[in-house]
Formats: sequence, structure tokens, C-alpha cells
Amino acid sequence: MPIARLSIMQGRSEEEIAELIDAVTEAIHQSLHAPRANIRVLVDEVPRSHWGISGKTALELGQT
Repeated sequence: MPIARLSIMQGRSEEEIAELIDAVTEAIHQSLHAPRANIRVLVDEVPRSHWGISGKTALELGQT
């Protein structure tokens, strides 16, 4: 059972996350020929204040 775990910054809509899950599932299905029913995708949303880029937080840098 393939499991993909993704970390993304908070701020995306439920619809965007659902589209991401579908696209990752399809990519795994196509590349590994795994049945879609066996694929799991976990999305962890990280606050921008907890996402570091070059020694600064994404919040400090205005990243989205």
C-alpha cells in the first residue's frame, strides 16, 4: 500500500487540497501501477510561522 505524505503551508482551500490528493493518487497509480483503492495520501498543513526558509519564517518573508 503506497503512502504519500505531503507537507504544505497553510492557506489553501479544501478544494485545492482535494485536487492535490487526487493528482498525487493518480501519479502513484500511473507510476507504480498500484490500485487507486490501495493508495493513501496524507497532507500536513504547516503554519507559515513554522516554515523556515533561509533562516526566516515564511510568514516573515511574506511567502504563500
